[in-house]
Amino acid sequence: MCGIVGYIGGRQAVSIIMDGLKRLEYRGYDSAGIAVFDDTQTISVRRASGKLRNLEEALRQNPTDGNFGIGHTRWATHGRPTEENAHPHRDSKGNLVVVHNGIVENYLVLRHGLQARGHVFLSETDTEIIAHLVEDAFTGNLEEAVRAALAQIQGVLAIAIISRLDPNKIVAARQGPPVVIGLGEDEYFVASDVPAILSHTRDMFFLADGDMAILTASGVTLTDFVGNPVTRSVSRILWDPIMAEKGGYKHFMQKEIYEQPRSTRDTMLGRLGAESGRAFLDEVLISPEQMRGFRQIRIVACGTSWHAALAGKFLIEKLARVPVEVDYGSEFRYRDPILGPDTLTIVISQSGETADTLAAQREAKSKGSPTLAICNVIGSMITREAAGMLMTHAGPEIGVASTKAFTSQLTALFVLALYLGQERGTLTEAQVRAQIEEALKIPGKMEQILASEVIYQNLARSLHKAKDFLYLGRGIHFPIALEGALKLKEISYIHAEGYPAGEMKHGPNALIDENLPVVILAAYDPDDAESRLRYEKTVSNIQEVKARSGIVVAISNEGDKEIAEMADYVIPIPVTSEMLLPLLEIIPMQLLAYHIAVRLGCDVDQPRNLAKSVTVE
Repeated sequence: MCGIVGYIGGRQAVSIIMDGLKRLEYRGYDSAGIAVFDDTQTISVRRASGKLRNLEEALRQNPTDGNFGIGHTRWATHGRPTEENAHPHRDSKGNLVVVHNGIVENYLVLRHGLQARGHVFLSETDTEIIAHLVEDAFTGNLEEAVRAALAQIQGVLAIAIISRLDPNKIVAARQGPPVVIGLGEDEYFVASDVPAILSHTRDMFFLADGDMAILTASGVTLTDFVGNPVTRSVSRILWDPIMAEKGGYKHFMQKEIYEQPRSTRDTMLGRLGAESGRAFLDEVLISPEQMRGFRQIRIVACGTSWHAALAGKFLIEKLARVPVEVDYGSEFRYRDPILGPDTLTIVISQSGETADTLAAQREAKSKGSPTLAICNVIGSMITREAAGMLMTHAGPEIGVASTKAFTSQLTALFVLALYLGQERGTLTEAQVRAQIEEALKIPGKMEQILASEVIYQNLARSLHKAKDFLYLGRGIHFPIALEGALKLKEISYIHAEGYPAGEMKHGPNALIDENLPVVILAAYDPDDAESRLRYEKTVSNIQEVKARSGIVVAISNEGDKEIAEMADYVIPIPVTSEMLLPLLEIIPMQLLAYHIAVRLGCDVDQPRNLAKSVTVE
C-alpha cells in the first residue's frame, strides 16, 4: 500500500522525508508528494505522478524546506494516478494538508455534504475529503479538529496532518493500516513502515486502531480518538539499517533470496536444541497444557503466507496428528466458521498488518478461539491482538515478491509442528531429535543451492520466451508448486499455474505441448517409505509430460540419474527429510523466476499493480 513519512525536529525535513519515501518504494506506488512548513510560514506542497525521481525533479526546479513536514507515495484507489490526485491534499484555504493510506468508504456522502456547504474539491480522491472535514471543524486546535473529522469517517485509514494555523506539530492517527512512531533526540518521526525511519532511530512504537499521536519538537502525546490518554510500549528495533539496503545486489529480491540461510537459522535459533533434542517455544505464551488440549487448528493467511499455511497443514497433521484447516483471510469471516475455545487459530502475515488476516483474527477471537500470530514485525497489530506470537526473525523484506519471509514462515511452522508433536506425545524423543538434527543442517544446504546461480541464468536464457508455465507437486510439495508459480507470475508477468501432480489427467494434460515448460518437484527422502512412493508417482508424471512433448524442468535429489535421463533440465538439491524438503525446493523456483524477470527487463522489486502490504480489503 501507500507510504507515509513525517518529520519534526531541528533538521531540514525535505531530505529526511524523501529518503524515507525511497525506503518505502517497495510497497508499490504510482505518484508521490511532499509538504513542509517553510520559512514564509506557509505550507509548500510539491507533487508528481510516476516515480520519486519526478518528485525530486519538481523539488530541484522549485526548492522548499522547513523543520517539519509530511510526505507520501500513493497507490491509486480512488482517482487516476495523476499529479492532481497525488498526496498531500489541501483544504479549501490551503491552511492544512493531509496524507492518507486507506479508504474512506462514505466519501461520496461526505463530499456532497461539504459541497453543499461551499467546499470546492480539486481531486478525484477520497483523501481530499479528510482535509475538508478537518477544515470544517477547525477552531484553533488541530488535534481537536482531526478528532471531529474522524468521527464522521467510515472506513480504514492511517493519516498524518499538518496546519499552518496550528504549526509545529504533526497529528497522526490509525484505524486499520499501520502507523509507526519513531523517537529520536529532540526529533520525532511518523511512518507507515519501519525501514522508512530506521536510519534515524531504532526506538519505535506502533499505533493501535483508534490511536492518535501528536508529535511536536519536544515529544509525542498519545490519545484515543475521543481524547483520552493512552500508552504504548516502545520497542527497540534490532534490524541493522544496512539490512534494508541492497548490499551490493542488483535487486532487493536477489539480496533477500540470498539471506534465506541466515533468516532460516535465526528463526530456529533458541527454539531447536541440538544437545537436548527438544523444541522450545517459551515466547509463544500459550501453555503446553493448552497446546495439548486443542482438538483442531485453523490457519488463516493471504498470498504467499497462504501457501506457507498449506504446507503447515501437512507439517502439523504429520508430526502432531491434529486436524488442520487452511483458509484465505479474505474468505474466512464470510462463511461463519465453526470454532471455539478448543480450536487454535494461527494467523500468518509478514507485516502483521494484512487487513483480511486481521479481520479473520478478530472473527476467530469473537468466537472464543485463541489466536497465535506468525509474523515478522514486532509490535504489529496481529501480534498485539494474538494470545501468543511466533516471530520469524527474517529482518526487513523490501521486495514485493516475498522470498525470505516465506521460508521463515515455513521454518516457524516446522518448529511449531515439532513442538506440538513433542508435547502431545505423537513423536518419540528419538524422532524429535532426528528432525532437529536434520533441520539444523538446512541453512548449510540452502547455501549449497545458492552457490550455483549460473544454473538459473542458463535456464532463463532458454525459457524466458515461454508464455505459460505449469508447476507440479504432490503432498506437502503441492503448496510449494503454488508458490513457485506465484513467484513467476508476480515478477515476470508470465502466466503460471501450480497443480497437484496427481490431477494431471483431470485437465492439465490438455495444456501440454512442445512450448510448455513444466516444473516438477521430484526430490524425495530415501529413508521415508511414503516419500519414495510419492517419488515413483512423480516419475510417472514426468513420463506423461514427455509423452506429450512438454519441456520438463525437474527439481530432484543430487545424483538422481533416473530423473536426469528423462528431464530436459535438472536442478539438483541436497537430500533431506520429507518435511524439510520445501525449504530447499522453493529456492530454485525463486531464482528461476528472478532471472527470467531480469532477462525480460521487468521491475523485479516493484512489480506492476502489486503492493507489499495489503492493508485494505
